[in-house]
Amino acid sequence: MITIGIRAAPKTVTFAIYDSDSREIINIEEIKIPAAFAAPDALKYLRSNLLDVLREFRVSKAGIRACEPNAQNPDIRRIQMEGVIQEAFASSELTGYYVGHISSITSRLGIPRTDFKVLVNGERDFEVENWGELGQSEREAILCAMAAVNA
Repeated sequence: MITIGIRAAPKTVTFAIYDSDSREIINIEEIKIPAAFAAPDALKYLRSNLLDVLREFRVSKAGIRACEPNAQNPDIRRIQMEGVIQEAFASSELTGYYVGHISSITSRLGIPRTDFKVLVNGERDFEVENWGELGQSEREAILCAMAAVNA
């Protein structure tokens, strides 16, 4: 089964494609939102590109790393992007998806909640090739993709 994990940021969306049958990461990329786009055009651009990615890789299930509800300074643009991502999922042929905070991601992975930040910060190795060379957003997207198997 092919899954996707997504980590949104105000100007980019990082996604990881995971093949659960071979237990491999197939692809890690970013969708960069052009700086010249106003908010509605940026959201439209994101939706269109994400739907293309879902079709291209024939994704079955998906997960989004959502902004934590108790975040001190939630970024409105990130929250808007997460909403558009959810809408794109609902408009696609996915068989399942989830919107995950740390607790739901770790639960789906079967790891302790306390391991999440350690893994994302690269302080501990994980079962993914070159884990230590990846950035935090890439690691979060991978964890979301792997957890999506249980969506």
